[in-house]
Parts: sequence; structure tokens; C-alpha cells
Amino acid sequence: MKIALVQHRLRRNDGQGRVNLEIVLRALQRGHHVTLLCEWIEPELRDHPGVTWVRIPCPNQYSNLVGGFISSVLANRWLAHHRPEMDVVMANGATTTYPVDVCACHMVHSAWIKSQAHPSRQLGLSNRYQGLYTRFNARRELQAYHAAHNVVAVSQKVKRELVEAGVPSDKIEVIVNGVNLDEFHPGPEERVALGLPVDVPLGLFVGGLKIPLKNPDTILRAMTKAPQIHVAFAGAAEGSPFPALAESLGVADRAHFLGFRRDIPALMRASDFLVFPSRYEAGTLVVLEALASGLPVITAATVGNSEFVTAECGIVQEDPNDVDALAGHMATMSEGLTNTLKRARMSEAACRSVASLTWSNMADRYLDKAESIGSHLQVPPCPIVNSG
Repeated sequence: MKIALVQHRLRRNDGQGRVNLEIVLRALQRGHHVTLLCEWIEPELRDHPGVTWVRIPCPNQYSNLVGGFISSVLANRWLAHHRPEMDVVMANGATTTYPVDVCACHMVHSAWIKSQAHPSRQLGLSNRYQGLYTRFNARRELQAYHAAHNVVAVSQKVKRELVEAGVPSDKIEVIVNGVNLDEFHPGPEERVALGLPVDVPLGLFVGGLKIPLKNPDTILRAMTKAPQIHVAFAGAAEGSPFPALAESLGVADRAHFLGFRRDIPALMRASDFLVFPSRYEAGTLVVLEALASGLPVITAATVGNSEFVTAECGIVQEDPNDVDALAGHMATMSEGLTNTLKRARMSEAACRSVASLTWSNMADRYLDKAESIGSHLQVPPCPIVNSG
């Protein structure tokens, strides 16, 4: 079968790129030929006999908004000429607005713009640009989803937001992103070797520390009300306002800023719980990776995939900004984990909740859908090829 896939970049260290890379690798294992309409792909794919790379530039020197639009126009034009050569066309969001067979949604910009955490709610030229960028993407994404024959949402949260935006529910299937269970799994780790404090209740945060979206500020404020708790923050901290906030709140001795780390699986195995009350998250990998590591999770209902965090393996609070609730949850979690039997049960429940979410299972679900479509659909010419 000949599959065309539209995606800006296929990278292992990028969430959306990783998802699509796994689909491509699995498609090649299943004997399909894949045409990649991408700006950049992993080197291992460039000379693969089952891969044709059609380089679609995304010239971001203008801006992400303009670059993304140009990329989409170029993809539209290629598909308008070559669609009859393909059995199935798969895409992601607004990477193309040409009618495709399967379009995956990794976040819903029309929902993101409504979030209280969106930067456009703050003053400043860059924040105004973010508002324009999100609104533009929201319009083009919805155009793409309505044109697509099938839509895949990466979480139940994303499906709800798509339905609220007007995409028919019966057109949407949820396929949750995968986890590398060989990399993320329970096991002992030495905290000292990882630069972590020993003999203290230790939470772990993994995420961006440049802006408030992931909500490290609420964690730091909650730490003032839970004086026994230490938290390790894994993420690039250069230029971050949060180390200074920790100093001003008097928790700097318990807030451990680790910088950018490549040993996240080991950090998870060495910590007592993950704390991730992000203010908006469509379908995060970090929660799934923590659960696969047997790590109990404290998160918020605003986080996609929080439905995998059950009472047996963690806590989901409704309001990500509720400092008192978060402080109480961290204290309760640390106290409960001193019970060896309870800790073991929570770890087992965490692993069990994501046991089926392997990358190969995820990729197989996409490809099963693609193979069921085959070459039976006749896709009409795109009415907006020249305008993008």
C-alpha cells in the first residue's frame, strides 16, 4: 500500500514528530511504501528503499504563522497533483487543508485560545502575536478536520474539544500516544548519582520553565504550605523566572532546578511522585511516562490523558491553580508512600493503567485504520489549492 504522510518534522525528541515517526517505522515493517511530505526527517529514513521524501519547507524565518501557512499551501499543491498515486493520505492538524483520509489532532487551538492560561490574555506585542497565531491555526485546523474523512484525537480531552468546536463526534476516534515501556519502567535508582536529595519526600516536575503554562509557580507556592516536600524541576532553567520565585517564597532549599535532562526515566524511578498541574495540556506524554515508570501522579483535569490517573495510582485536582489543594495532595501523597505495601500497590496500578499504550500498539491502530480505507475512497479535488 502507498501511504502519504504530511507532517512538518519527524523527530524522536518531539512529541508530535515522535508519534508520526513511530507510525512510519511500523508502516515500513508492514511492507508499505511511505511518501513523506516533511521539512525534516530522521536520517535513518532518508535512504530507506520504502521511503520517498518530498521536502516541504516550512520557512520560519518569517514567523511560525507565515511559515506554517506556506508549508500547508505547498503540501496542498503536491497532493492536488499526486493524490491519485496514493492509496491513503494521512496528515496532522493544519499541515494541509486538502481533504485527507486520516487527520490527527494533537491539540485544539480553538480550545487553547479560550484558556485562561493563553498568553494573549497578557499585555505585550509577543502575546498579541500568540493570539493571532492561535486564532489563525484554529480556523485552518477546523477547515482541515471538516475536510478529512476521519479524525484521530490523541486524548479524550481533545475529542471533547473537537466536538465543542463543531467536528462531528462519529468522525473522531481516540488513539492515545504511546510510551516506550523498555525505557520507562519501575526499578531502583540511586538519588545521589542523579543529583537528587536523599531521605526526603521528593516530587518531580518535568516540563518547560520559561513560561507559566506548565504551572511551576503553583507548585512553588504549594511548597510553602507543605514544608516537608522537596520538588526536582527538570527543564531548561536559563532565563526562567521560577528560581527567583523560589527564593522569594523561601523554598529555594527544597526546589531543585536540574536544568535540561536526558535521563528522565531514571529521574522518574528515583522520585516519589510526579507533580504536573499544567494549566492546559492536550495529550501530554510525561504523565503516561510517569505511570509506566510506576510513579504515582498528581495532575489536574486540564491535562489531557489525566483519565489514566485513577485513585489507585494518583490524584487529579479540578483547578490547576488551587494552591491549598495541591499542597494537601503532595502532603497526602508523601505520607501515604511511607507505607511500603501501599507504595507497591500504587506502582502496580500505575503500570497497569498504561500497559497497553506501547508505541507499536498505537502505530498499529493508525495503520489498521489506514489499511481499512485502502484505495476505496475517491477524494475530490481541493477547492482551495491556490489559496492554501
